[in-house]
Parts: sequence; structure tokens; C-alpha cells
Amino acid sequence: MTEQPFFERLQARAIASDSLLCVGLDPHPELLPENSARAARTFCEELITATAEFACAFKPNAAFFEALGPDGVAALQAVIAAVPDGIPVILDAKRGDIASSAEAYARAAFDVLGAHALTVNPYLGGDAIAPFFHAAEHGVFVLCKTSNPGADDFQLHAQLGKALYEKVAQRAVEWNQKNNVGVVVGATYPQALARVRRAAPGLWFLVPGVGAQGGDIAAALNAGLRPDGLGMLISVSRSLARADNSGSAARELRDQINQERRALSTQERASDEDQMISELAADLLATGCVQFGEFTLKSGIVSPFYIDLRRLVGFPQTMQRVVAAYARVLADLQYDHLAGVPYAGLPIATAIGFELRRCMVYARKEAKQYGTRAQVEGVFTAGDTAVLIDDLATTGASKIEAIEKLSAAGLQVRDIVVLIDRNGSARVDLEGRGYRYHAVVELHTLLPYWQRSGAITAEQTAAVETFLSQEQ
Repeated sequence: MTEQPFFERLQARAIASDSLLCVGLDPHPELLPENSARAARTFCEELITATAEFACAFKPNAAFFEALGPDGVAALQAVIAAVPDGIPVILDAKRGDIASSAEAYARAAFDVLGAHALTVNPYLGGDAIAPFFHAAEHGVFVLCKTSNPGADDFQLHAQLGKALYEKVAQRAVEWNQKNNVGVVVGATYPQALARVRRAAPGLWFLVPGVGAQGGDIAAALNAGLRPDGLGMLISVSRSLARADNSGSAARELRDQINQERRALSTQERASDEDQMISELAADLLATGCVQFGEFTLKSGIVSPFYIDLRRLVGFPQTMQRVVAAYARVLADLQYDHLAGVPYAGLPIATAIGFELRRCMVYARKEAKQYGTRAQVEGVFTAGDTAVLIDDLATTGASKIEAIEKLSAAGLQVRDIVVLIDRNGSARVDLEGRGYRYHAVVELHTLLPYWQRSGAITAEQTAAVETFLSQEQ
């Protein structure tokens, strides 16, 4: 039986507890009555008991236990076991090594100590941390933009206009094949938080630096929270450990975080969506991808508008914004490959693949009559999943044809994503066959933007709506 991916487990806990608070378990020697493993264990177990009701997760710091020798490691194991069932435990150990060494660290963290997730250092590259996220139920948080003063020595190093930490975030998206890879981003750098969120729109962030290090909760949440109000774990250690009443302090922090989450109102999050749609609407007109007038379609019917998204290849900046719009939808989906639909979907899927570092496949219009005689191009293994990418949809016919070819080659398609839904029968056609259909935007949604901008009149809007209703 496939184990539940780590971030599904974490998200379930976040919703059940209505909390994004991660309680750090850092038994600093100065907080203990004596510097011993027994005192460290007692200290952490009392903190767990006091705060568990308000915690989304716990994060023990391995260093303080390891410094106490073999008894300290045994205490760490006992502390992890003391966390109530259903609450994820993230071991803060910042591991990073190669080959068999990394595999041994993974066994130590997950099999011996019993942690559910681990902080890891990506400096040695993907092969060095792959053993940590090999199993879906084991999560990793990759160090991305940390909160220490010396972080900028390397993390701000720029190449091709992007800082190293942004490259790390992009690579974490690529590694997140099993919904078990997140990133560590310090609360002390809200601007960096925002940049990482743009680079990794769907990932979970572990966010230290609130409280003793000076990070501001409101600024951090505003910069890094996902549109669904999730995607961040606010990690707090010292201020809870030093509180006269740790339980009350945890409750206050949980409530403060929730207050700030709700202050980021639906209207504000909607404004981000509104901005994206507004820019997309303007781009489609400026590039000639959408035109209004009288156009004779292949069927012979005269349409009051015409959509030609093949023109996107002539406008790289617009294509980049289109890719970002697709990425917002794709962030919530799980898949191995992008599958472009010939012909307009191919350059779009290719551009998305370059940006998200995902491989692409596609079903040919006609099978090769020579060489491999392939019906599906690309590198894949039977049983892999693919998300179908196309430019727009009226009916589901062309999508179903492509899916049948991909399925015959051994690929599994669960999701279809298009840029524009023409409000035809596509959703009914595809969802009726058990597929999940996603559109970045519906044509009905774009019409008011074009009318407000003066690009079309109220009469033209009505003519388009009438035409669309007759198509259904």
C-alpha cells in the first residue's frame, strides 16, 4: 500500500488544528536545570504536552541532543515518540552528504529516530538529498534562504538574473515529484519569501526567524502564504520555551498567525488573481491572439471573435507570463510529464517544461512510418503520469484523441489544463469520462476586462456571449 505523501499528512494536520505553528524543541543548556539527557527529555516532553493542542508540527533540533552523547540521542528518540499521533515531526538536522552516507542519514532520521521529515542541505546537489525524499511518506525541507546573518555570502549569488536561493527553489519544485519536498525560508527576509513563493507557488515553506530573530509574522505571511491560506509553517522555539506558560503562549501565537491569515482577506488574494487575468486579457489583445470582428470558421459559421494562440511563439515575454499562469494551476497537481497537444499546445508545454524543469511528451498526429514508428514522442516509462497541456478548449474531442494515444503507449492521464475555456462542452465531455479539467481562465471571465478597457463595446460583448451560448 502506498503511504500518504508527507505534505498531505501535514496539510491534514494544519486544517484539523487550524494552525500553521511549528513548535521548536531546542533544549538549550541554559533552559535546563542540569545539562543532561534526562533534563533535555523532560523539558521537551513538558513542552509537547503544553503546546500539542495548538501545534501543526514539532521540530526537535538534533544538535542539542547529539551534544549530550548516546544518552542524548536516546532522549531525542523518546521525545519524537512522545509527540501525539497525527502531528508531524520535522527533525532539524540539516543533513547533506553523498551516496551511502546520505542513505545512512536517512535511515537514522526516519527508521531509527522516527521523524517524519528532515531539514536538508542542497549544496551537494540532487543526488545527495534524493535518499531523503525517496519515499513519499518521508518529507524534506531544503535549505533555501536562511535567516542567519551570513546567509548572503552565497545565497544571493546571481546567475542569469536569479539568485542562488531562487535556483534552489526552482529545483525543489522539480524534486517534488511525490508531494514531499518543501523549502526553508527565513522570516527575516520578506522580499526573499515573496520571490521564493513566485518560484515555487505550490510548495510548503518552513519559516524560522519569528520572535527572537526579529522576523515579523504579518510580513512573512503576506509574502509567503499560498492563495489557499496554507503552505507555511511558522517555526518558533525560544519564545515558547522561555514563556511562563508555554501553552498559553502557543495559543496566542496560533491565534495571531490565524488573525494575520484572515487579515489577508479574500479581496486581497482575489486582487492578485484579478491582476493576472487583467494582464492576460491585455496580452491576448496586444499580440493579436484574440481579435474581434467577423471571422468565418472552418465549419463555415461566422464568429464575432477569433482566438489564435499559435501566435504566442512570436511574443516571448507574453509566453513567459502565460507559463506563469499555467504554473499556478499545475502547482496543485501531481504528474511525471507534461503532454503537449499538437500543434498549439506543443510550444506552450515546451515553455512550461523549461520553466518548471519537467519533461515533455506528445502524441503525434500521425504515427511515424519509419524508424521507431512511434505514436508518442518523448522519454517515459509505462505507468508514468502525464498532465495534458493545450491552448484552449471548446469540446473535449481533441483532448480525448490525444489521451487515447498516450494511454495506448502506457501513460496515465488524470488532468487536462488549458489556457482558455471557450465555455463549450469540454468540461462536461472530459469530466464525464473521469478526467480532471482545469482552465486558467474562461472566455466569459475575459469579456468584462476587454469591455472595461474599451477594446470592445457592450454590444460586441453581448454578441460574443450570444455566439457562445449557441455553441453549447
